[in-house]
Amino acid sequence: SPVPPEERRLRDKKHLDDITAARLPPLHHSPAKLLSIEESIAIQIQQKEAFEEMQAKLAAQKLAERLNIKMLRFEPEGEASMQYREVRDED
Repeated sequence: SPVPPEERRLRDKKHLDDITAARLPPLHHSPAKLLSIEESIAIQIQQKEAFEEMQAKLAAQKLAERLNIKMLRFEPEGEASMQYREVRDED
């Protein structure tokens, strides 16, 4: 005789309870929603750009730490360029 769907679901659930202790985590967020293809592509592009930017910053930071680079101030028109000019007497 066919088993009603409700009874079958309860029996399957009881069987699953008997064979495993695994449970699905509680749903803390709203369920998934459908997006249009355009929205999905826009989000993916935005996430990719943010990820690549973060990767570049991290790579630059690691390289600077590894090479022990210190950024100094460069002023070509400032004090350093004056040292190479000739000194002339007014006599």
